[in-house]
Amino acid sequence: MPTTANRVSSFGTTIFTEINVLAQKHGAINLGQGRPDFDGPPDIVAAAVKALQSGQHNQYAPGPGVPSLKQGIANHVARFYNLDIDPNAGVVITSGATEAVFDCILGLVDAGDEVIVIEPYFDSYVPNLIMAGATPVYVPLHPPSWTLDPDELRKAFTPKTRALLLNTPHNPTGRVFTREELTMIAELCIEHDVTVISDEVYEHMTFDGTLHIPIATLPGMFERTVTVSSLGKTFSVTGWKIGWVYGHPDLVAGVGRAHQFVTFASNHPAQEAGAYAFSLPGTYYEELQAMYVTKRDLMMEAVTGAGMTAHSPEGTYFVMADFSNVFEGDDVEFARYLTSEIGVACIPPTFFYSPEHAHIARKTARFAFCKSDDTLRLAGEKMAKLRR
Repeated sequence: MPTTANRVSSFGTTIFTEINVLAQKHGAINLGQGRPDFDGPPDIVAAAVKALQSGQHNQYAPGPGVPSLKQGIANHVARFYNLDIDPNAGVVITSGATEAVFDCILGLVDAGDEVIVIEPYFDSYVPNLIMAGATPVYVPLHPPSWTLDPDELRKAFTPKTRALLLNTPHNPTGRVFTREELTMIAELCIEHDVTVISDEVYEHMTFDGTLHIPIATLPGMFERTVTVSSLGKTFSVTGWKIGWVYGHPDLVAGVGRAHQFVTFASNHPAQEAGAYAFSLPGTYYEELQAMYVTKRDLMMEAVTGAGMTAHSPEGTYFVMADFSNVFEGDDVEFARYLTSEIGVACIPPTFFYSPEHAHIARKTARFAFCKSDDTLRLAGEKMAKLRR
């Protein structure tokens, strides 16, 4: 009798799929998946329509990416981070950031290598490592402020450590790593000759003056860092699945070699629209931040109004809330109860942990606030039933 491959035998249905199905069944407001319920900027959408109708962009794009988009990314990185990126050899366009991370792992990590994973982590990281034959080594962030223990991080490095997976601004906690934290990580990576795979898809979603610092900008780190980002988060077009990797050409070459045999090329019209998006003035990013500050505040009001506690996020569009004051069960039980009985869906974050550290999050829930203001207000009204 044929069986599934061992590399996927431990993989179940993602928690996002389960919660989405449950939310649809009960007609719940879905604050689970990080999927905006509003459209991207009309002029970017119009650029995609123009590309579709031009008759020039409906076949395969160049495998590494459309030159105009790669140049737009290089310009963007120079503009915001003062990094000089070669648009030809230093950028690869992927089918979303999820593929980008997988390409980085396949292109830069060998079977048997150890990769440090900071918990909680985005749910694809560990399955990616398992499929690549690498071993994840877990280092947790500690609530309520979600910070690293320097000693725990230092002990995670061994002679087998090949890479470290970093995510800042951090999903799901909303932390933005400080220069001091990033310097600590960088010094250990330099000492142990470790590559950093830095997932920075929420780079333009930081609040209250918090500064996002790409680890590639720190001394000695550009040549050992590949940075991942995406069109979906910055421009609210998650369905287009356009991501990228940039960095030193020697590292990006490995990423590109993997990418060509994963998807080969990404959505051509969406890449053309992405190139247009990077021509927008800097005020776009300021307006994006202002919009999400309002939504962050509405989400915090909903959480605290329900009797939960949370560390106000410094970035991303997620809040991690402690529900221990209003519900006795664990995070999975809470997510199912909140969805079916209260009418609001959330994500139980123990799925973003190793079994050893899952207890850290068993009394918390992740809420996504990339929703309309009216939706967030209605969610707050529904969630207030928890306190009552």
